[in-house]
Amino acid sequence: MRPSRIVVEVSSTVRRIPIAADGVRHLVEATLRAERVRDAMVSVSFVGRTAMARLNGRYLRRAGATDVISFGMGRESGMLPVVGDIYICVAVGRENAKRFRLPLREEIARLVVHGVLHVTGEDHPDDEARTTSPMWRKQERILARAR
Repeated sequence: MRPSRIVVEVSSTVRRIPIAADGVRHLVEATLRAERVRDAMVSVSFVGRTAMARLNGRYLRRAGATDVISFGMGRESGMLPVVGDIYICVAVGRENAKRFRLPLREEIARLVVHGVLHVTGEDHPDDEARTTSPMWRKQERILARAR
């Protein structure tokens, strides 16, 4: 059996993020393990509202900032590494945390796992069925185990 090779880069253009870079790496690795991914290169960037709004408009043709955007380079085969970039807007995450009465750290952790699942090819409906989708249930199981 060949060894796994997972590389996770974490960067931030905002002053404070509620999870240390090592914690973000742990969440990415836990999610990849849960998806049985052995080889991956994933970057997680924490950005401000303006940068996220630009990304959202340019790549998704949607107005305004959103909480997380993921770009996965589709794998032709399970033998190829997972490669992807995840962008998280802490300000929108903070609004989500207030709305759902959650600690900010928990919401940011959820966004990290959510982003990684998208990078691996998972998806969910865009309507209210999102939180009952198989992807959402998988995300919540991963979060519970990663704590």
